[in-house]
Order: sequence, then C-alpha cells, then structure tokens
Amino acid sequence: MNKEYLNIITADDDEGNIIFFKNIFKGLKIGVKSQCFSNGKDLMGYLNSCGAIIPEMVFIKYDIPGKKMMECLEEIKTDPKFRDIVITVYTDQISESEVEEIFVNGANVFMKKPDTYEGLKKAVTEIITINWQYHTSGLNKDSFIMKV
Repeated sequence: MNKEYLNIITADDDEGNIIFFKNIFKGLKIGVKSQCFSNGKDLMGYLNSCGAIIPEMVFIKYDIPGKKMMECLEEIKTDPKFRDIVITVYTDQISESEVEEIFVNGANVFMKKPDTYEGLKKAVTEIITINWQYHTSGLNKDSFIMKV
C-alpha cells in the first residue's frame, strides 16, 4: 500500500525527547503522522486496541517505564498484525551485547541517541528516509537492520 505519509509512534518518558521527535518529524520532507506514549504499557495498550492505526515505525526508548522495551518488542514481533512495523530502539549508553540482544529479539534499528538536537535530527532523518525507501518500493522489511 503506497501512501503519502508514514504513521510513526514514539515511546519515551522524557517530554523533552518527545518534543525533539515531534519537531524533527514536522521538518521532514516525508509526511509523518505521529503519536507519542510515555510508557510501554500505554504503547502496547494502544497497539492492541480495536481502533489502533498500525504504524509503519516505532521509536522506543531502551529503558521505557511501564512495560519493558524487550517485552514490547517481543509482543510486537510475535503478533502477525504487527509484522510490517519497523522498530527503532534508542538510548544514550548500552553495551554491545545489549545491542546484539535487541537485534536478536527483532528490532530493525538501533540508534545511540546523539548528545545534540542536530545530531538527533540527522540520525532520525536518516532512519526515516531509508525506511521510506523500503516503504515506497515494496522492499522486504524483514531484512532491514541498521545501526546508527
């Protein structure tokens, strides 16, 4: 299904990060409709609700409160209705073994959160642009993995 925008969800308990993501989405050349959740429980509650719009992408903070990120990731990746969602996990500091575990459990993208707004804007723009290319060309997202 080709459309002119991406539905993106951001799950982060830091209001400052949510504002940054919203501003980045507004400035993109690619149309984005976004929703935000402050914890994993609300994210999964929404995704599992009857009226949920299934997003093309989810940006989820590694240490999200409520339901842990790994639980959310597992739930998303085991439900066939979510099979096309591209999951980006991000955090400030993480070990290589934890990054590997994130990919093994089904995340498509790992982003080490940059220290500056401009760095975050560059990384998020790159991730969304590449995902948009997959989305519009019908490429197989199952093979889409990326580390930024």
